[in-house]
Formats: sequence, structure tokens, C-alpha cells
Amino acid sequence: MCGITGFVGKYAIKNAMIGLKSLEYRGYDSAGIAYITNNDVMIKKEIGKIENLDKMLNYEDESNIAIAHTRWATHGKATKNNAHPHKVGKITLVHNGIIENYEELKNKYSDYQFKSDTDTEIIALVIDLLYKEYKDMLVVLSKVTNIFKGSYALAIINSDYVDTIYAIRKDSPLIVGYDNNSVIVASDIPAILHVTNKYYLLDNYDIVKANSNSLTFYNKELKEITKEEYTYEEEKDEISKNGYVHYMLKEINEEPIVFKKILDKYISNNKVIDMFDISKYDEIEIVACGSATHAGFLGKHYIEKYAGIKTSVHYASEYRYSKHFYNKKTLVIVISQSGETADTLAALKLANESNVDTLAIVNVYKSSIAREAKYVLYTLAGVEIAVATTKAYMAQSLILLLLALNVKQDTSLIEQLSKVPSILNKYISKDYKDIAKIISDYEHIFYLGREVDYYLALEGSLKLKEISYIHSEAYPAGELKHGTISLMDKNTLVISVVTDDSIKDKTISNLKEVMARDTSVIAITNDDKSISNYKVEIEENNYLTPFIVMIPMQLIAYEVAKIKKCDIDKPRNLAKSVTVE
Repeated sequence: MCGITGFVGKYAIKNAMIGLKSLEYRGYDSAGIAYITNNDVMIKKEIGKIENLDKMLNYEDESNIAIAHTRWATHGKATKNNAHPHKVGKITLVHNGIIENYEELKNKYSDYQFKSDTDTEIIALVIDLLYKEYKDMLVVLSKVTNIFKGSYALAIINSDYVDTIYAIRKDSPLIVGYDNNSVIVASDIPAILHVTNKYYLLDNYDIVKANSNSLTFYNKELKEITKEEYTYEEEKDEISKNGYVHYMLKEINEEPIVFKKILDKYISNNKVIDMFDISKYDEIEIVACGSATHAGFLGKHYIEKYAGIKTSVHYASEYRYSKHFYNKKTLVIVISQSGETADTLAALKLANESNVDTLAIVNVYKSSIAREAKYVLYTLAGVEIAVATTKAYMAQSLILLLLALNVKQDTSLIEQLSKVPSILNKYISKDYKDIAKIISDYEHIFYLGREVDYYLALEGSLKLKEISYIHSEAYPAGELKHGTISLMDKNTLVISVVTDDSIKDKTISNLKEVMARDTSVIAITNDDKSISNYKVEIEENNYLTPFIVMIPMQLIAYEVAKIKKCDIDKPRNLAKSVTVE
């Protein structure tokens, strides 16, 4: 979940930091940089956001090599001692991932005086000890592949080689850009675009040796290998705010564009085209984490309704630890914005080992999940920077709907899709500040809904708690009275989604039960009869209404977070790409 950069070339400090700032969505508990000047390794660290580190740096220091890190804390609190880079002997490094056997290794080297609580310091110690023995960094990195268990992406400086960066990865993403005698190693594409849009993807156990004159790749057997070069085709504006106050607001405003982009690719003459065919499967298991799981629930609704295929949804973090009853006609769909989500990747590998078909729905081209799955569909959402997903969640939901409509091929249903982008823009332009002000005064909120409205409530609740830090839970409306209604009083607020004609009367009855306990209700609804104290009106009423409801839920959460003066793009304790289990 951490972000790392490594740069070899002119103005190394500046270039490493530019890249690092574009990775702050991956973690912002602390930041640090190591660079070489006058043949000495200099290390600077600060807790908190990258701007705290930035203020203490002297960009006039001459350096042609630097590695930098922004941290999401796993082992040890957010302190200077635990911040990266870590240095032991001649080895200085930054790390993204988790070393699962670090306690065993720390016990093995108990005579060493550890300065941090991290699992990373043990990596530096082991590499330094191996280097003392073998005097060859490539040999050392080959050997550590058999020592460390878990995940790691490493950028390494050895003070004996002041012009060279070494890098290696296992189960944590790492890419390499190369241009004009400069090499940049990074966790994600945004970090390299100020240098180049040409990059190489590292596979597990690939080893990199880079200096200003050469870039060489090796496999774990130290055979030199050739890597395929990729080009990032999107505009650099994708990773700027383009005048918006927050990335999240920018990305909400991009949702109509993303929706149309997906339609342009997969719809022609009111027919779904070039879409993966799910009709040959008897059952589908959807596996995901967070908002992607909520998109999966919407997908279940659409696939069962329009494709008639039994579908279940599973949290990836639980998936590997339960019994599965696969058959030859089972399809496992995994969903991930980054394509690097550790739990989802592990679930995918389990399904692959069981010889069932796997389909990845991801946003990032050639990401780990995209490469691991048998089939892949890209969501075409573009770069999403805000930690709380908006446009990627909508894109995932739309791709799942199109999978269902590819089986149904109902012209009248498909025709309605083209109207959605303009409707989304209408709801984006509405003002939700008054509703947000009401919500911001509460400490405890319950989102309620039934069937598809409940699936939307799950995402609405998550969005609110992610960025405003208000305690919020989502419940099926009918389940509330089986215990949780005991919490209903005048100090509790209910937000209910009431749009599904088949079940809305039952939901309204549940809202009456809530209001009888002096609990205020906000209804997001297309029903004039809906009972509530306050109302967010949805004018549309068709099978695409869930996509319309997404917009006010996202913007309400955004406005609440603004009122509470929260860091909307970088909420506390969260990171965009969850690459640890």
C-alpha cells in the first residue's frame, strides 16, 4: 500500500519527489528520501504527509541517485524511526509490502540492535549480511527470493555503487521508466509521467540494475531477460485536478464521460458487442473488496435478472478460507480498481489453481490481476486519484450490467443506456449542501434499503464513513427490527434508498417504524409517497436508476466531509491500492 520511487539521473532529489507526490494516495503516515551526495548516503524522514518532508529538503543538493517512500503503516506506528528509507551497513532501501516471516528472521538475528518496529529493517539487514558474504548485489537479490515470505517491492542503494539502483518485486507492483539517460522505478504509472510515458512491468522475482548509462533486467536465476515496453496513452491531465478543489469532485464530474466511453466501446445499434459471454456458465462467483464488492452486488442483481445465471458475491479477504464447490461451468469474476488488491489477487490465484475460468474487471492495464486472470475486461475509468472511489465503482457496475445485457440483448433496455450520461450531469449539478448540513450534525447514521436499494445503501454508507469519519452502517431495511432498532432514537439519523418498485412499500413501512422512535429520516427516492423528514428526489424510475442514485450519495458524502473539514482525497488510515492482506 506504500508508494516508492527510485531515480537515477540529473536532479535526482527533485525527480524522486515529484514522483512520490503523485503516489501519496498510497499512504501518508510518513515520508522519506535517501540520496547520495559527495559519495555519502543522506536520509531525510518526516511523519505525516509528503509536504512535511518537502519543507526540509534542499533541492540544491547535487545528487544523481535517490529513493523515496510514502508510508501506510503496517508494522509499527507512524514515527520517524519507522519511516522509510531504512539503512543497515551499506544497504539503504524502501519497501512496499509485508514480510510475513519477519518475526522468525528477527529472532534469528537477535544480536542486531533494531532501530524500528518495521518488517522492512530486517530486509536491509539480511541484504547487507548477504552482501558482505557474496560481494555481488545480483547474487544477493537472487538469494533473498528464497528467504523472504510475503510481498515486497524494493528499491535499493548500495553505498559501494553510488551510481546504481537495484530493484526487485514479489506480489507488490513495480514498474520502470527509462528515457534520456534517466531511470525511474515506481509503484504506479503516475509517478513516472514527468520523466516518460514509456515503461516496463516487472514480474515476480524480476531484478533490475539501473544507472544513467544502462538498464538491465534479470530473472531470479540471474539470466538477463528482455522486457516488453509499454506506452501510457492517456493525457497527463488525467492526474491533475483540472481546476477542481479535490480529486474526488473531479472524478465525480468525470462519471458521465466514463459512462459514455464504456458505451462507445461496447454498444452498437442498440446491441452489446465485443463483451465477454457469460451465458455458457451455470453459476458465477463475484469476488472483491470494499466498493468493488458493492458493485458486485449490483452485478449479481443484474446478472440474475437479465441473464438468469445464479450469482453469489464474496469478500475477497474471506474467500480463501471457505469451502468452494466449483464445477466446469463455474465462472469466478474478480473486481479491483488497481488490479493489485492483495486479497483479491490471492482469491484469483485460488480459483486458477482450481482450474475454473476467471474473469478480471480492473481499471489498470496489465496490472497483476489483469495478467493473472484467464480473461480480462477493463473499466476504462482512467486514473482515479482520490482514495474513495467514485467513477471506478460506477464503471465496474456498468461493466457487470453489460455482461448481463450481452445475454439478454433487449433492444429497448439497451437503448435507455444512451440517455444516462446527460441525466448524470443533471444530478451532478444539483446542490446537496442543505442535506449535508443535516447529516453533519449526527454521530450515528444508518443507511437502509431493500434488494437493489440495499446494495446502493452499502456504498452510500461506506462513502460517508470513509471521508467524513461519521459512524455509518448499512442494513437491509427489514432486518433493522431484529435487534438494531434498539439503537433508534432522536440522536440517530436514517438515510434510506427507496427506488425499487417491487419492494418500496415494505421499505416505507420500515421507515414508519423508525420514525415512531423519534429518529429522523432522509429518503433518496423516486416515490412521492415515501415517508421521511427530508427528501433527495430522484426523478427517474427504471432499471438504470441505481446509476443515478450513485451521484447524490457520492456528492452528499463529499459535502459532509467538506463541512467537517476532513481531508477528502486522503482520508485518515486509508490507502488507494491495498496491496497487503
